[in-house]
Amino acid sequence: MGLCVATVALLMLQPPGQRLTQKDIDKAVLHTLNTKPLPQLSTKAADIVRPSVVRVVGLSSPSDAEAKDDDEGGVGSGVVITDRGVILTNLHVVAGSRRVKVTFADGTEADAQVINVQPENDLAVLQAQKLPDDLVPATMRSTGDLRPGDRVTAVGFPFGIGPSVSHGVVSGLKREFRSPEGKQVLTNLIQFDAAANPGNSGGPLVTDEGEVVGIVTAILNPVQQRFFVGIGFAVPIENAAAGAGMHPF
Repeated sequence: MGLCVATVALLMLQPPGQRLTQKDIDKAVLHTLNTKPLPQLSTKAADIVRPSVVRVVGLSSPSDAEAKDDDEGGVGSGVVITDRGVILTNLHVVAGSRRVKVTFADGTEADAQVINVQPENDLAVLQAQKLPDDLVPATMRSTGDLRPGDRVTAVGFPFGIGPSVSHGVVSGLKREFRSPEGKQVLTNLIQFDAAANPGNSGGPLVTDEGEVVGIVTAILNPVQQRFFVGIGFAVPIENAAAGAGMHPF
C-alpha cells in the first residue's frame, strides 16, 4: 500500500542520517490517520453515482400551458444508464401520466418519453429529450456475488427532497413483496435496510464503489402510513437492464 503525501512529509522531517525504522513508519501512518481521516465509504459511493441520479415527475397535463400548481402526480427518482440519456425508474412513478419530466444533477430539466416497461418488475425505461453537456451514466454491476451484510447506499428524492443519501446493508436476497392492495407480487428482490421513503422509488442502490446493483422499488410497512420501518426492496440491476435492452453482465 502506498504512503499518502502527509505521511511522506512527516517521514521527511526525520533528522538527516537517521535510519527509518518500521516503528517510525507506523507512527507516521497512525498520525496521518488520526489527523486526516479517510472519507466514509458511503460518501464515496454517493459522490460517484450522484451525477447519474435524476428526479422524475409524472404530470397529468400534456403541456406547460395547461399545467397547474397541483399537476405533479408521481414523484420519484431515476438513474441514467447510457450517455444517450436512457433512464431507469419505477413504473408506478410514471404510470397514468400524460407527460414525464426529469431533472438532471446539474439542474437541466427535460421531457422524457417512456420507451419500455416491465410491469412484472415495476420498471419503466425513459428516454430524455434533452441532455446535459456533461451527462454521466452510472456503472452497473452484477448481483451474482452480492451477499447479506454487504454495504449498500441508496440515493434518491424521498418526499421530493434531494438528492438524499442513506446507507445500510443488504438484508436478504430473492425476497418477495406484495403490494398493499394485493394486486401485484414482485419476486427475486434485494432486501436492504438503508432508509427509503416515497420518492426514493426508481433510484439506484449502489455498492461502496458506486456501482448500481438494484433499482429501489418498494418499502414494507405494516401500517397504512407510508414511511420506512427498516425493510426496503430493490429490483436486481440485471432485470432492470434487460428492460432497457441491455445485458452487460
